[in-house]
Amino acid sequence: MQKTGLAVWMLASCAFAQVKPEDIAKSPNADWLTYAGDYRGTRHSPLKQITAANASSLVPKWVYHVPKASKLEMTPLVYKGVMYVTAPNEVRALDARTGRLIWEWKDGRATRSDVNRGAGLLGDSVYVATSDCFLTALNRNTGALLWQKQYADTKKGVFCSSAPFAVKDRVLVGTAGGDTGMRGFVAAMNATTGEEMWKFYTVPAKGEKGSETWGEYVDYGGAATWLSGTYDPELNTLYWTTGNPWPDFYDGDRKGDNLYSCSVVALDVDTGKLKWYFQFTPGDTHDWDGQSWPVLVDRVVHGKMRKILLHPNRNGFYYVIDRVTGEFLHATKLNDLVDWASGIDDKGRPIKVPGKDPTPAGNRVCPGVRGGANWMAPTFHPDTGLLYVITMEQCDIYTSSAKKPEPMAGFSGGGAGPRPRDTGTFYLRALDAATGKRVWQYPMPGPGVAWSGTVSTAGGVVFVGDDDGQLVALDAKTGKHLWHFQMGEYLFASPMTYAVDGKQYVAIATASAVFSFGLFEPAVSIELVKGAQ
Repeated sequence: MQKTGLAVWMLASCAFAQVKPEDIAKSPNADWLTYAGDYRGTRHSPLKQITAANASSLVPKWVYHVPKASKLEMTPLVYKGVMYVTAPNEVRALDARTGRLIWEWKDGRATRSDVNRGAGLLGDSVYVATSDCFLTALNRNTGALLWQKQYADTKKGVFCSSAPFAVKDRVLVGTAGGDTGMRGFVAAMNATTGEEMWKFYTVPAKGEKGSETWGEYVDYGGAATWLSGTYDPELNTLYWTTGNPWPDFYDGDRKGDNLYSCSVVALDVDTGKLKWYFQFTPGDTHDWDGQSWPVLVDRVVHGKMRKILLHPNRNGFYYVIDRVTGEFLHATKLNDLVDWASGIDDKGRPIKVPGKDPTPAGNRVCPGVRGGANWMAPTFHPDTGLLYVITMEQCDIYTSSAKKPEPMAGFSGGGAGPRPRDTGTFYLRALDAATGKRVWQYPMPGPGVAWSGTVSTAGGVVFVGDDDGQLVALDAKTGKHLWHFQMGEYLFASPMTYAVDGKQYVAIATASAVFSFGLFEPAVSIELVKGAQ
């Protein structure tokens, strides 16, 4: 851990402040306290200094280059003027006004280095998951190591990449590695000690309810939990999405629905017990995991005000679910290029088109393996009633292999990829959240490498990272282009917004740096006045 002299005055103002669960529930405001901005995953900020009328005057305020970084995927957190950023097995605290380094921590013990999607805050601690699955607690003011607890074993095909999710007195964590043959889970760890409080496995053990939906490889079924969840404090319910079953592209030894893969599970946050689940793609053979954000809003659906969960899915459909009961309400096509299913029936199950599974020779299916939606963060704007989501219009050639899978060895039972020059096109689509109707779209042509998401503000602006490495500002109502800035690198992270000293900023991580933007402020001219003769 290294601390600069800047820390003395920066930390004095917040040394005794505590990040409380109720603060996270009220976030975002001037602060941004959890990956998705708030417990409900809306990524909408009430800040309105930056508006559709003045967004064109945004300019870079500072840039911090993360040493040796090459693919940053995190969303920064901000608390009382201090920004917390992560890279694999590293955390840094920056002055959110200037980008100056306050302290840094690096884990020299970590045995591997994978992507990292950010930190969590609670009390006077900042939490990060290392690539080898050690939940790490640091003193938020100094960067001093408080404790580390391993919650998953990398020898079992697991690694960890998601931002810890702080709820009540616990920190929720998940696992990655579902494409290698492992068994996913969500775990609650005590925020003070790191001790495990409960664990929910996303693949039932043999003999447990749901295990009958699997075949031979139930012990290694995948269903990884590599994104954070969302939370409804009123219902005391945690919502977490799950990954694809394993082997990804061959189901010869796992015929059935393969619960709870490609699903959203609703868990009691106190006990980890399953309240309900909804599966988007039963028996998936296209690697269309459920890992895009479950956004929680209250809207009128079918003539009745409901607590709903919105989910743009990788399989090319957009779902609306009652988040109290798990009842399927309706689904619409998110993508134009969807040919594996003709629709979703009244039970929420896909109406499959025959002949669309992967084959040894290759079978062209839409959408492609990256899916209609993916982990790029969507945004819900309460004033427009729109959900803003990144979609990809592309098809891929899916192949299968009947070779006997070997768990934890990286064999996926086949593969998928586009035809030459068929890179597809990304769009930012604005959907009526309650109905799924497309209101407007903003095309983002490019090389097909974007993994950035969105954030919206009360000033009527939506910010998004596009496929050419630009941060773009759009009018939230119409999708009109307002401003853009070329970052010089591709974007794999989602933007956020915060305020310090009454000034609003928008920040985003590029592949190797963190940029912060604010409104242009003209320099104050100084008039020299001659003294009296």
